[in-house]
Amino acid sequence: MRRVSLARKNLFQDRRRATLAIFGVGAAFVLVLVLDGIFAGAMNQVAAYIRHSPADVFVAQRNVKTMHMTASALPPSTLENVRAVDGVAWAEGLRFTTSTVNVGSNSLLTYVLGYDTTTSRGGPRRIASGRAPGAEQAVVDSSAADELGVTVGDVVTILGRPFTISGLSTGGTNIVNTSVFVTSDDFAKLRGPTYAYLLVGARADTPVSVLERRLQRVLPQTTVMSRPQFAAQEANVVRSMAADVMAIMTAIGFLIALALIGLTLFTSTISKQREYGILKALGANTRRLSAIVVAQAAWTIALALVVAVALSLAIGAAIGALTPNLEVDVELNSIVRTCASALVIGSLAALLPLRRVTRVDPATAFRRP
Repeated sequence: MRRVSLARKNLFQDRRRATLAIFGVGAAFVLVLVLDGIFAGAMNQVAAYIRHSPADVFVAQRNVKTMHMTASALPPSTLENVRAVDGVAWAEGLRFTTSTVNVGSNSLLTYVLGYDTTTSRGGPRRIASGRAPGAEQAVVDSSAADELGVTVGDVVTILGRPFTISGLSTGGTNIVNTSVFVTSDDFAKLRGPTYAYLLVGARADTPVSVLERRLQRVLPQTTVMSRPQFAAQEANVVRSMAADVMAIMTAIGFLIALALIGLTLFTSTISKQREYGILKALGANTRRLSAIVVAQAAWTIALALVVAVALSLAIGAAIGALTPNLEVDVELNSIVRTCASALVIGSLAALLPLRRVTRVDPATAFRRP
């Protein structure tokens, strides 16, 4: 307890310097947490449609495990085969492709989804204004509509045909693309009768894993996946494309944190040489002096992390409010990972100051400052 108290006293003896040190190190951790949060938020947005689907199981063409950058085609007869499987409460076909939504010369990459509007199971998560699409109508995500400068009643071009916007949805735009919804019949007229995916709900008395196995036996030429599995695969395909870039940016953030902590501890140690000299003159050994420096580092890191988490959450909320299609999700595992890494960084950063401390001459305690 004495070591911690002395370390804390050394840290806060000059409150201005301590505050600058804590906020400086905290700023480095904010960089790491916000980068992780942007990446996690992007992954959540990419798979949002799947995660919020009422379907327990997705059926796709064989070897197709994602929506992003893939094409799937199932004959219409597959839907009736699925409905006949024991344990199926309901099943619907979802027509899907990747295209663009255009207004004049402006265009956005988009998922185009054709769904049964009588049940809305395959439709948008929430329609914020307007209503579900009818013939030659479409629901456009509100973020995309703002970017394109359109609203309910305006006309956009989808799949080469004009559609009137009947409603605006939310949660369908991410850093990769947006989403538009049309009726299943309109989609079939433009792209044919095949389904891309089948959405399947399990009966209450049938576990999802059991239903998966039954569907796979009946449909051996398809891919059958639970909703969580399908969402994870969707996120992984995007994560794999951005993993190297994010790893480099995160590593840079940690290197900045390491440099700031090292500089902070080094300057703190140098400024306290007289105090360390007194302790050594009073009989403090190398282990005691080392423990003080390590404890001081721990205090700096702990307080910096508290500041960093609070600032990261505030920044995430501000970014979400200003840019709806960019989500910052500061997750608990990111905080834990940063804490663990910070301990390693603190230990490494303390090595250089420790070497200086162990060489302090006790005579420095009796020299004039």
